Amino acid sequence: MHINLFPIARPESMGISSKQILKFLEKAEDNGIMLHSVLMMRKGHVVAEGYYAPFTKDSLHRIYSVSKTFVSTAIGLLADEGRISLDDKVCSYFRDKLPDNPHPWILDMTIHDLLIMATPHVTPTYKPEDKDWAWTFFNTEPSHPPGTVFNYDTSGTYILNVLVERVNGKPFLEYMKDKMLRELGFSEEAWCIKAPEGNSWGGSGVICTTRDIARLALVYMNHGRIGGKQYLSEEYVKAATSRQIDNMTSGHRDYMHGNGYGYQIWMLKDGAYAFVGMGMQLAVCIPKHDFLFVCTGDTQGSLQVYSGIFELLWSEIVEKLHSDPLPEDEASARRLEEKLRALRVVNPLIGKSSSPWQEKIDGRTYALKSNPMGIDRLRVEFNGNIGTLVIETRGQEKRISFGMEEYVEGFFPQTNYYGDTIGTPKGEMYKCMAVARWTQENKLVIRCYIIDDYFGNLTITLGFKDKELGLCMTKTAEWFLEEYEGCTGGCLVE
Repeated sequence: MHINLFPIARPESMGISSKQILKFLEKAEDNGIMLHSVLMMRKGHVVAEGYYAPFTKDSLHRIYSVSKTFVSTAIGLLADEGRISLDDKVCSYFRDKLPDNPHPWILDMTIHDLLIMATPHVTPTYKPEDKDWAWTFFNTEPSHPPGTVFNYDTSGTYILNVLVERVNGKPFLEYMKDKMLRELGFSEEAWCIKAPEGNSWGGSGVICTTRDIARLALVYMNHGRIGGKQYLSEEYVKAATSRQIDNMTSGHRDYMHGNGYGYQIWMLKDGAYAFVGMGMQLAVCIPKHDFLFVCTGDTQGSLQVYSGIFELLWSEIVEKLHSDPLPEDEASARRLEEKLRALRVVNPLIGKSSSPWQEKIDGRTYALKSNPMGIDRLRVEFNGNIGTLVIETRGQEKRISFGMEEYVEGFFPQTNYYGDTIGTPKGEMYKCMAVARWTQENKLVIRCYIIDDYFGNLTITLGFKDKELGLCMTKTAEWFLEEYEGCTGGCLVE
């Protein structure tokens, strides 16, 4: 029997102003923060929940490094069962992956070291083309003793989830569903991308709903106990959400660095902590205010990354929370409900939806000089408020459709990107959405977002001058879109 973890309440009844939540949402849009979902809870009640179209409440969303907290939880469950100890040497579970003469620092690693991002490696040991990621971890020369310094190392998390899978004989997420998540209403369809050798990629690959993230966060917020049942020991929760290691890596303290790091969980100010994933996947837990904030999005490549949302959250919400209920504000509460129902992904581009140049270039072909993208010719076609960029590469046409007013959904014209396993092509195009603006009279900028099991974004800038064209492509995506980076020029084909 599932437990209802999401009773709904008006914000004011929980000491939050509907006006402040509206301000938060509006400022996030004004700042161009690409959110896909938001969920706020206070005192065990949902006070705001919204999904930015085309995303919905039921959308399974890649949560990137929030996956790490799931892996940590699986380790905690095993430790609670007495099947492992955090002091165990990691190598004792991976004797088949060790070299003939293992480095002493490799042999000395404990599960605890990996949990707190204190592996003996500076960076992840694997590359996408490697066939055995676990082998690389034990066969890469270490740079320092384990347990000494913080280095964000996703390969350490991967080893932890492989350890869980070796002990249980099943994917770590399935183990967690059996132990706790299924009873909490976690999505049965949730899954995890696999590494080349077939184990789950627990450092980055979990795909689930926004509420699924919140379910795990609520376990921690409630000291491991939900509905009268202790799913995760209070001892493990306390340690996981405490400063286990200093994570000041640059000498500059910010929202995430300098407060410490727990068991695959970031410590924040005010006694808060967060599950954090690339591109704005977040669960921010603030126990002293009994407040939880969860969001998904894609801010990859943005200079603000997480700082923008943290600053907004603290300035507009956290610092204005009240311990007692607030007077009812029916008008603001109604406006907030309407706002949450009508959310759409933000267009980060500033400019106009039309230009005199549009008619000049419509359907006309430009021949490009040799370039890193391998593009020979291109043209832009317009049909009302919808445009299509047509790229010719070695005689093959690729088309990307975009809207001048709203996003246009479609499929990105590549079939060689990874599917459910890293290193194995999906053989199908990724879903995408694209929008454009004339940012100057002669400059058309197209912004394309990949919104599939993998998230990424591509900016295509087209600058026109007489009969000449300047083209620049920049991407932010992990292990794909490499074909779309670089700049070149060309001339109109008469």
